[in-house]
Amino acid sequence: METIWLALGVKMATTAAIVVTACLLVERSGPLIGGVVATLPVSAGPAYAFLAAEHGAGFIAASAPASLASIGASAAFVTVYGALARTQGRAVSTFGALAVWAGMTTMLRTVAPELWTAAAIDVVLFAAAMRIVAAWRRAPLRAGVRSSAWDIPVRAGAAMLLVASVLEAGRVLGPGAAGALALAPVVLTSLAVLLHPRIGGPAAAAVMANTVPGLMGFGMAILALGLTAQPLGAIPSLLLALAISLGWNAGVLLLARVRPR
Repeated sequence: METIWLALGVKMATTAAIVVTACLLVERSGPLIGGVVATLPVSAGPAYAFLAAEHGAGFIAASAPASLASIGASAAFVTVYGALARTQGRAVSTFGALAVWAGMTTMLRTVAPELWTAAAIDVVLFAAAMRIVAAWRRAPLRAGVRSSAWDIPVRAGAAMLLVASVLEAGRVLGPGAAGALALAPVVLTSLAVLLHPRIGGPAAAAVMANTVPGLMGFGMAILALGLTAQPLGAIPSLLLALAISLGWNAGVLLLARVRPR
């Protein structure tokens, strides 16, 4: 029981930190930096670490296909949110994207219960998402954005509440549900809820569009985790997955800096 509450507290705190950081970076540096920060593994990483400590490498390997399904569905989340946010309000855009994520995750867990099948489907989903969102990756921030003393506490509190709701709902449902919920779009949803009214729908859509490359790195990290958890053990496989995700995001930033404008 203590492990469960510790895992919940760490994931709430790390998610709140990354959401607040991403929001601030979006307002100061633009959608690309915010999108890359939003897909850093500081939220999903602790969730998997606690799952490994509590259940072992076999549980981690068994949860990987569901996590890949969740990542693929997150590509659909980003695409649907971006399409809606450009013309619709926060509630319609966010709930529409969440409904698609939930439906896609359930479907993918049914049709792709094996690791390689889920990975192959993710490749198709990410290729489609990259093509669709390409035109949305740059957008001006809404003029007149102002900060107040309540901004950071409200953002952090909203993110932590969302994390607590997701983890409490899924913590006792087995490796499939644990794997799916560990990669649930909690950070993305928090960003959508907080950024949409603040910087405008098109700019929030641009932030989401810039998360797609980072989500691809997440997918490769989870594939590596599923393949190596039992041969290498939980800790080495988690460190390998972390290195893949961090290295991929660093590459995304480097490519953006050197690419001709």
